[in-house]
Amino acid sequence: MRISLLAAGLGLLLAPLLGRAQTTNSGTDKFAQLETLLPTPNEYRTASGAPGPRYWQQRADYNIKVSLDDQKQAITGSETITYANLSPDVLTYLWVQLDQNILAKNSMTTATNVAQVTTGRFSFQELDNQLATAEFDGGYKITAVTTAGGQPLQHVINHTMMRIDLPTPLRPGQSVAFGIKWSYNINDQLKINERSGYEYFPTDKNYLYEIAQFYPRMAVYSDATGWQNKQFLGNGEFTLPFGNYKVSITAPADHIVGATGTLQNPDQVLTSAQRQRLVQARGAKKPVLIVSQDEATRNESSRATGTKTWTFAAQNVRDFAWCSSRKFIWDAMGITESGKSVLCMSYYPKEGNPLWGQYSTEVVAHTIKTYSKFTIPYAYPVAISVHGPVGGMEYPMICFNGGRPEKDGTYSADRKYGMISVIIHEVGHNFFPMIVNSDERQWTWMDEGLNTFCQYLTEQEWERGYPSRRGEPQNIVAYMRTDKSLQTPIMTNSESVLQFGNNAYGKPATALNILRETVMGRELFDYAFKTYATRWAYKHPQPADFFRTMEDASAVDLDWFWRGWFYGTDRCDISLEGVKYYRANTKNPGLENARLQQERQAQVPTLSAQRNATDIKQTAVDEKPELKDFYNGYDPLAVTEADKQRYFQYLKTLSPQQQQRLNGNLNLYELSLRNVGGLVMPVVIQMTYDDGTQDLVNIPAEIWRKNNEEVTKIIVSPKNVVSFVIDPYQQTADTDLSNNAYPRQPVASRFEMFQAGQAGNNAQQPLNPMQQAAVATPGTVDKPAPPSPMQRKEDKPNPDGRPARGTR
Repeated sequence: MRISLLAAGLGLLLAPLLGRAQTTNSGTDKFAQLETLLPTPNEYRTASGAPGPRYWQQRADYNIKVSLDDQKQAITGSETITYANLSPDVLTYLWVQLDQNILAKNSMTTATNVAQVTTGRFSFQELDNQLATAEFDGGYKITAVTTAGGQPLQHVINHTMMRIDLPTPLRPGQSVAFGIKWSYNINDQLKINERSGYEYFPTDKNYLYEIAQFYPRMAVYSDATGWQNKQFLGNGEFTLPFGNYKVSITAPADHIVGATGTLQNPDQVLTSAQRQRLVQARGAKKPVLIVSQDEATRNESSRATGTKTWTFAAQNVRDFAWCSSRKFIWDAMGITESGKSVLCMSYYPKEGNPLWGQYSTEVVAHTIKTYSKFTIPYAYPVAISVHGPVGGMEYPMICFNGGRPEKDGTYSADRKYGMISVIIHEVGHNFFPMIVNSDERQWTWMDEGLNTFCQYLTEQEWERGYPSRRGEPQNIVAYMRTDKSLQTPIMTNSESVLQFGNNAYGKPATALNILRETVMGRELFDYAFKTYATRWAYKHPQPADFFRTMEDASAVDLDWFWRGWFYGTDRCDISLEGVKYYRANTKNPGLENARLQQERQAQVPTLSAQRNATDIKQTAVDEKPELKDFYNGYDPLAVTEADKQRYFQYLKTLSPQQQQRLNGNLNLYELSLRNVGGLVMPVVIQMTYDDGTQDLVNIPAEIWRKNNEEVTKIIVSPKNVVSFVIDPYQQTADTDLSNNAYPRQPVASRFEMFQAGQAGNNAQQPLNPMQQAAVATPGTVDKPAPPSPMQRKEDKPNPDGRPARGTR
């Protein structure tokens, strides 16, 4: 460290340091308040972030009848929608979402998708998928839109939106009922990887269906946006009103069907044994098999004739989804959450075992319990995880999840934890946005980011040291280091976001973790976060409602944080530029002169002085001693009586407290800090002393409030500091650790030696650790097959950093 010794009293030392003028900011004030960016509070949404006294929202109730054609892989359906206008506005038309039109021949999504051949190669599978998308016609075929009395209603279809013109205006407080009939073809998810569809199993010639967005759905009309009728292009998901559902699903008689809500006719669709097992499962401590693997295997070859109609009902939900297959194993386990019974269930083919039978339902139960602790109690009667080819997708009470072991039943650790994580994530979506019902079409982060943060909390409570992909600040560093031209602010419309997974999932989840651990502390954060969930449960929050509630319930001004993390693309990079060391001059000649003597003795002679000692055999004074005088023998560091008297006189001018401080061995360190990355953040400083002990100082981000770019900080310590390190526990997502220490410390990295001529696409896939362990016992496992297309999709993110389509 650079050392400066000030030959003055302690009081004279502090005056110039504490009074140092701050330089002017060169850019925008990063602590400016957000009032100019947030909507003006009103009687619908208050300045505190809570719903206002006149808050309202619309309602849509559904009665749906749908049939599954297992021969043609098609859906035919009809519905009656009862729409209640609870707004203060008169409505002359309604908007309905036709999300399946994303797969129509004239799809805007297909037309506007961009891609490139990056390596000069294009695989047969990629070509097949491109052709399948171009040739498939999966859009809605709307055959009728009628009044409740059966009269045709005027309507216009605009890609994924349909406007229904009402014959008479719908006034506040009134309801209208109308009917729609439709059909569409179901997509093969291994070729057209959308959020729902089917998977075909050629070995037993069966299909597994995960069905969602299967019916025309009401768009949201709200005080914040009016009609939310932005076109569905693929990323901006679904914004839906709450309502009650009655859904009748007609499927092949040997299929098992699972769905949102509770089964209304178990006597008609379940055997006596299955009904008894369901009753047993409600009080079980571990999952009970309703349909065993042996039974499911027999079902695969049954090919029973006829159909069964399964009827489900769901109260106060925003959507409905279902699954159907003769391949399903079905298990269930009941839990009690806040005094209410919740039946946790899983549906999966035998190809999912042993992973799914061991973990899925247990993970569902763990997720419901943990999310309820951090947000609001889960109030729905069931929670379901279904295994199929999609990476992960969520709906009320039911979700579709990937994660399949090898054919020999083994799996890697990545596959196991990937499966557990996707189940936690998708079951967690019951809270965000199925209950706290944000506008996904506009703000992906409000459901994916908040949910990914809660997923991280839940993963850590599943197993100590759980390998969470997102949440820990250091995991977002690589993204935040990327060029700003490759980033967009979190506050960007869902369809315009770059690096979707990092931007909408990872960065907001990390931001919330930093708020909880470093900025606010767990107690304040947890209370404010719970307050937000409680205020907006079963309502439609906007970003301002979240920002304002977090501040309102904690008394922490977070405008600087929202501005930096959510409205900007700056990164955290705080550099410790230098440290100046000061000690007060005690004026005690015995102490001060001895210290100066030690420093003189420790001083290394210059190169010239070293050579002169050898080359100059004799100086003039050596040759002629008569040239010496008083000063040739004078030691300026020798303590004289006059020095002692001056010291005693000085002590008389000081109070006892000042004398104690003067002789208390206080050390002053002036730290020069520079905000290289532009993102204002707390400064966490670890000090290591010469006795080996350490202290940690957490300086709030407001240290930058008068100068966003560079500041100095004085630290007074009775101990001698030998090193300072900024962000030693990597809790602020600092993107450059090489400038965090003083004295500077090398930051270790690694390089890899490799041999030219890498293996091609046809190389044998490496054994996973379970297979390697079995090699010593021949015959215990089969030779592993290469991963299926589904498995490769799960393991490899898309080039832009977003999850593979269907992984939500």
